[in-house]
Amino acid sequence: MAHHPAHLDTLLQHTGIAEFDPATGAAPVGLPPVRTSTVRFQDLAALERAERRKAAGERVVAYGRMGLDTHVALEDVFKHLEQGTHAYLAPSGLSAITLTFMALLSAGDHALVADNVYGPVHVLEQAVLRRLGIEITYFAPNRDDIAALVRPNTRLLYVESPGSLLFEMLDLPALAEQARRHGLVLASDNTWGSGYIYKPLALGAQVSVVAGTKYVGGHSDLMLGAVVTNDAELAQRINKTQYAMGYSVSADDAWLALRGVRTLPLRMAQHARNALQVCDFLASRPEVARLYHPALPADAGHALWTRDCTGSNGMLSAALRLSMEQARVFVDALRLFSIGYSWGGFESLVQLVAPEYLAGHRYWSGDGQAVVRLHIGLEAPQDLIEDLRQALDRASAV
Repeated sequence: MAHHPAHLDTLLQHTGIAEFDPATGAAPVGLPPVRTSTVRFQDLAALERAERRKAAGERVVAYGRMGLDTHVALEDVFKHLEQGTHAYLAPSGLSAITLTFMALLSAGDHALVADNVYGPVHVLEQAVLRRLGIEITYFAPNRDDIAALVRPNTRLLYVESPGSLLFEMLDLPALAEQARRHGLVLASDNTWGSGYIYKPLALGAQVSVVAGTKYVGGHSDLMLGAVVTNDAELAQRINKTQYAMGYSVSADDAWLALRGVRTLPLRMAQHARNALQVCDFLASRPEVARLYHPALPADAGHALWTRDCTGSNGMLSAALRLSMEQARVFVDALRLFSIGYSWGGFESLVQLVAPEYLAGHRYWSGDGQAVVRLHIGLEAPQDLIEDLRQALDRASAV
């Protein structure tokens, strides 16, 4: 294009489209998946130029593991979404988190990790980081005094906003100021916002991590992660670590993500509208004790959401005045909600959250109420509401 579009919606439609063939003057709209293991070079001089540029930290491909045109296009998409200067792909959201920790921490280092992060981070700590001599302290970002928790060997402040199960909004600019004061890197899991409705780098974080599995892909048919930064020194560390760990993303998955992201603006907005309608219904039910959804005015994080976000999505959780047995009846009675762990696809999902997963969240009241996490999909909200109504009726009758 002759000019640089001002709006992200336009960039998402024009980033990574196919170039015209100079011989025919024609091109497909979508960039095809470019698959390869071996990259050929015209001569040794071309190979040596590529190796020099790669050694200098440039995004140069000398072997197929790093991907070709399709991967470059997707990296550009993540840079636009997150307002970053460097993007690195990973085979899943969790592997993107792993890449972040492995790139930014060394043996003997200490990190502060928010208590509301994605559950498998705890597994990463227990199975890998401890074994490597890296220590983690979990903290409540909106409550704890970070200055009292920082040690001489603390290097990283890792958070997720909103939180993974109860969608607790964090004051990211305040956390960024604390990180700067203590010389820490602030990294934030931005899967909820996916760069479209929330931008951690613009709010002061230096690293943003996204599971493209969720809203970027949007169709529950791929696994993908990305690590984005606007810091050149951190980019070099992430780049070298990504290469050393041998991460590789299928060209077909990269292509699916490119296809999915074209409709991200429309899908995200519709998920959000549907979720708010469902929230209105749930708020009217006596079985619902509390709703966790930052776009709701009654939510504790609503002021931060209003200040820092440009929209919301289909995620919400509900604390129910039901026994765990009644909650199980409720989940099993749902007909339009599939039981599953992921989210961000077109379909509605439900997860009965085990109490032990909430035990470490100081945002949770810990009152023993059953908690269900819902992803509100692209079905007609009236149908979803009727499904929730019949399931609540059935659970209450037990």
